[in-house]
Amino acid sequence: MKFLWKRSENSRLAVLTMVILLLVWEGAVRFFAVREFLLPTPGKIFTEFMAQPGFLLLQSLDTLQTTLAGFALAVLLGVGAAIGIVYSRFLDRTLYALMVALNAVPKVALAPLFVIWLGTGSAPKIAIAMLIAIFPILIDTVLGLKSIDPEMLNMARANQASRSKVLWKIRFPNALPSIFAGMKVGISFALVGTIVGEFVAGETGLGHVILVAQGSFNTPTVFVALALLCVLGVILFKGLELAEERLLPWHASQRGKPTAEPAPSVQSDKPLQMFAGAKR
Repeated sequence: MKFLWKRSENSRLAVLTMVILLLVWEGAVRFFAVREFLLPTPGKIFTEFMAQPGFLLLQSLDTLQTTLAGFALAVLLGVGAAIGIVYSRFLDRTLYALMVALNAVPKVALAPLFVIWLGTGSAPKIAIAMLIAIFPILIDTVLGLKSIDPEMLNMARANQASRSKVLWKIRFPNALPSIFAGMKVGISFALVGTIVGEFVAGETGLGHVILVAQGSFNTPTVFVALALLCVLGVILFKGLELAEERLLPWHASQRGKPTAEPAPSVQSDKPLQMFAGAKR
């Protein structure tokens, strides 16, 4: 009950803050008589949403599906590439440098190439979302896989643990906090990549809605799409946060948060459990 009360208290505080900001926004627009095509009031934005809720929610669902597909590919390829980089000097010197160089290229400049290569369907949007999201996942996973106590690795080798067991029993569990950190950054980047793809090649989605509304100076619809994007971003980020809390209750980053069950009091138990698993 204490866990649920603290959760609801945080939610009420967030909702109250949002309501106050919206009231200030409404009052400022009315007081300064700002024209609607420059900055509509929250009331007008809500009215615009209620005029076509089904259509806008359908476009939001399309954007969400593309984002999740691109993010899933980024996780699979990013974690796989990170494992290869950690275990292969050749990949460390080539693929790692290539990813760093590729990350420096503006993804908007690459978007037309994906349209030429993959057409104008969902494929180029998924590819752009994946390309933008993969870099933080890759970097943080490499960091996590390499951040192992050398004494633990020496003990595993002394007990003749195979490389695969060292990876899955020691390196990977130890890297999970870093992987989740990269994923939380990557999910936001995947949403940005989806919108970039919808700007360039999309015929559906919230990015396409923004383009069409901007062409007709329909500013309220633009703000509706932006508000829906904010909601999607919060939902995706919070979903990963909840998964992290459930999978990593032992990590120091979760100790200050309210949980349904108390976390272990001794952090050092986890590495010992990982090492014991590597011996089996």
